[in-house]
Amino acid sequence: MSLALYDTRTRRKRDFEPANAAQVTMYLCGPTVYSYAHIGNFRPAVVFDMLFRLLRSKYGADNVVYARNITDIDDKINQAAHEQQVDISVITDKFTAIYRENSSTLNILSPNLEPTATGHMDEMINLISRLLENGHAYQAEGHVLFSVSSFEGYGKLSGRDLKDMLAGARVNIAAYKRDPADFVLWKPSSETEPSWDSPFGAGRPGWHTECSAMIEANFGTTIDIHAGGQDLIFPHHENEIAQSMCVHEGVPLARFWLHNGFLDMGAEKMSKSLGNVKLVHDLLKDWPGEVLRYALLTAHYRAPLEWSENLLSRTRTTMDRYYGTLRRLSDVTASLEDAPKGFVAALCDDLNTPQAMAKLATLFKQANMAKTDADRARVKGQIQAAGVLVGLFEQDPETWFQRDDDDAAQIDAMVAARFKARQDKDWAEADRLRDQLNALKIVIEDGPNGSIWRRG
Repeated sequence: MSLALYDTRTRRKRDFEPANAAQVTMYLCGPTVYSYAHIGNFRPAVVFDMLFRLLRSKYGADNVVYARNITDIDDKINQAAHEQQVDISVITDKFTAIYRENSSTLNILSPNLEPTATGHMDEMINLISRLLENGHAYQAEGHVLFSVSSFEGYGKLSGRDLKDMLAGARVNIAAYKRDPADFVLWKPSSETEPSWDSPFGAGRPGWHTECSAMIEANFGTTIDIHAGGQDLIFPHHENEIAQSMCVHEGVPLARFWLHNGFLDMGAEKMSKSLGNVKLVHDLLKDWPGEVLRYALLTAHYRAPLEWSENLLSRTRTTMDRYYGTLRRLSDVTASLEDAPKGFVAALCDDLNTPQAMAKLATLFKQANMAKTDADRARVKGQIQAAGVLVGLFEQDPETWFQRDDDDAAQIDAMVAARFKARQDKDWAEADRLRDQLNALKIVIEDGPNGSIWRRG
């Protein structure tokens, strides 16, 4: 089954074929580790983790190399370290560990490579030196800047006029720039900021430099897929393309460019400046990581997604229902199955998760209606195979329902007692227990082999 992906550069959906099926390469711009990551930061992490899973299923796990970088040198990191009077590594080590822990809770697979900016300083200095040598960069007042006018292809990724791009982006227009669009490759550091020696003076790299250097160091000149959020199209990805192509004599940086949409809080985009950011660190206190993951997949990845308590509540109810089905099938040994073709086809159609989730709902309905052990084993196997592709339903159902409920054992006992009362035709006792459970807002689903419960 062919895989079609929407390429931002060509602005159309194209069939994906890797340059080398034995080494499919994908790079995602990862977190800047100066603080807790918000849920919007995790949308690309979840979406492209799903693509990673799909590519592994299509080309083989050993034939896909996925890199997600860590930006561990940045002005915000420097500021946090200065305020706390510690080395930047104290800040970056702490929040890198938290990011990885949050990722694991959202069932995000570890990437094959997790390069850091500070671990590629020599490569960045070398890249800048080559840009200076071939005339695509210049030095001014301790800075090294890329000359945008030296690259004819600038702006093709975003498809917008340069003046329009500059008007809508945070671009520092300094007096030492030859052109307002020129961007910093290297800048001097103050006495309180971290600094590295280089042929162009002590300082530190610009943000855009790191990804080009890390891609070259780990993959060479051209990768199959470069991914990130829509906010990175300009200037970050546009600048990556410019500096990489100018170093590599016009060879493309990536064959496909994929970008996910924003999360909205009502009518507004989630952003720190608006004060409507939801930190994953805080959300995980109230919601299981798998609920956050499922919720992030409810809309198509390129579309905006309205993030709300209502979305999370609906998602949790859906997952309770699905895990309830899996609990009823706990005594069934799943047969070895592939994910249903319709489900896979939806994912292969530019990661169409709304359609895939609709197929998943049908699959759980079939599981509830299955009459024979063979049918139950087959459908359970299909559910498990589909779950692997989207990173869902890999927990034991009993673990899912116990969660953090201190009264789970008491509720289990009441539900079991009600089921026994029904078997004994003691309807008064069954009704009494039902009323108690209703008062606790417990929803019960009765089956031939027992009853399951979830919180309403």
